[in-house]
Amino acid sequence: MDDKRVTLDDLASIVADRAAGGGPPSYTRSLIEKGVAKCAQKLGEEAVETALAAVGADTKAVVSESADLLYHLLVLLHARGIPLEDIYAELGRRTARSGIEEKTSRSAG
Repeated sequence: MDDKRVTLDDLASIVADRAAGGGPPSYTRSLIEKGVAKCAQKLGEEAVETALAAVGADTKAVVSESADLLYHLLVLLHARGIPLEDIYAELGRRTARSGIEEKTSRSAG
């Protein structure tokens, strides 16, 4: 069995390539062509499906839905023109201090 690990960076590149077109029609391109609202709708649907799977007994369903959720998040970020590096930078900023401190700073501003 080929256990190729795909990182978020890999997936973001795949999304960008498919969104750019040039190849055969793709689901990614069709979503992005439908606009940000459709991409956001799909992300929301996948978030709900992931949450529902998480409270169930089927671990494989949680894994599958989580993969769908990450894919749709990257499609939405691409549609909005937000590079994954911006998300990494924000996570880095947030993890530079405790979660309680970080949450307090967001609610104070």
